[in-house]
Amino acid sequence: METPVKLLTTEIEGLFIAQTNPLTDQRGSFSRLFCEQELAIAIGERQILQVNQSKTKTPGVVRGMHFQYPPHAEMKLIRCLKGRVWDVTVDLRAGSQTFLHWHAEELSSENARMMIVPEGFAHGFQVLDPDSEMLYLHTAFYTPEKASGIAFDDPRLAIPWPLTVSDLSNNDKRHPPMSSDFSGIKI
Repeated sequence: METPVKLLTTEIEGLFIAQTNPLTDQRGSFSRLFCEQELAIAIGERQILQVNQSKTKTPGVVRGMHFQYPPHAEMKLIRCLKGRVWDVTVDLRAGSQTFLHWHAEELSSENARMMIVPEGFAHGFQVLDPDSEMLYLHTAFYTPEKASGIAFDDPRLAIPWPLTVSDLSNNDKRHPPMSSDFSGIKI
């Protein structure tokens, strides 16, 4: 029998994709959403402290690019439960060989993939299907005074969003582009 969760590496150190293999039969399907043992290489000794869900009605909406500064930096495990999104992470770690590199994956209820985003990364996504739902597992509590973000259209990143951006939250509209002297987050 195939392992319910397979860990895939990316070109960015510490950033993983978890490929879930749903078990299906005449009744439907069963999927493992999280297993500490199977994800140990990616999550190490961290613990999941908070679980959140978002629902987004309209394709084109962007949520992000969010992160938290230390000592409240967080690892996020992100999965699409319904619909499809284009999920993007940006390496903001000071001194990283992949500083300011980004990685994107289509996450959907169909492909059963989960992005595992380490501390020191910005994260966001664009909704591709109406009424998409996302599940987030966090290793740190949301701490408003340590929460921050960067502009989704930051010219230093040049992220090619697949759809015209149709909406942003008021908070996300306030995220500035990175200053030219931004040297990263010390983790």
